[in-house]
Amino acid sequence: MLAVVAGIPRGKVMTYGDVAEYMGEGGARAVGGVMRRHGGSVPWHRVVLADGRPAPPHDGLAAALLVDDDTPMTPDGRRVELRRARWDGR
Repeated sequence: MLAVVAGIPRGKVMTYGDVAEYMGEGGARAVGGVMRRHGGSVPWHRVVLADGRPAPPHDGLAAALLVDDDTPMTPDGRRVELRRARWDGR
């Protein structure tokens, strides 16, 4: 799972559910648990909630990192534009 997250390119994101689906196991909550415990070694900010928001409690830092990655964001800067930024793992 961490290898999948490590492979997400700059400017792209996956949702927690996307990662689970790509892996073919678990669900979004399971991915969240792994990311919470071990995500510091990968670009954790590139995994977002299903509505494009960075996950709390580090959502402010994640949003700043996403902007630094040139990730397409909504005009208010609070959500990723998933239509443009979602990565399918290929």
